[in-house]
Amino acid sequence: MLAPMDSPVMADFVNNLNQINDLAESSEGFIWRLKDDANNATSIKIYNDDFLIVNMSVWKDIDRLFRFTYQTQHLEIFKRRNEWFEKMKEMHMALWYVEENHKPTTIEAEERLDYLRANGDTPFAFTFKKRFSVEEALSFQK
Repeated sequence: MLAPMDSPVMADFVNNLNQINDLAESSEGFIWRLKDDANNATSIKIYNDDFLIVNMSVWKDIDRLFRFTYQTQHLEIFKRRNEWFEKMKEMHMALWYVEENHKPTTIEAEERLDYLRANGDTPFAFTFKKRFSVEEALSFQK
């Protein structure tokens, strides 16, 4: 983040959180998202860094997540990310498969993201640009 969550710099981001989270939860394929007592995840730490926020969700498949991310109102907010966030030099997003009913943790997210940063796209952690199948993920050996 460019500033603390309660700063004027972040106000418009914060003002759009509930709307975008509601959109995600009502989107086809949505299963679960990480959230705190305020119904978002802005207070949940990742990498023990006060200026990183985590956005973690589970979807039925990658295509439905992609549609939500790039073909809904979410895209308009996503396009404005430079107003609120510094450009990260390292990869900051990772996809991976989870078993049914599993709710991933921030520890799992850090592990997958670290692996992606070190090894590039693999069936263990990947991006929208290079996708892998569930079968490839199940047979992958780290």
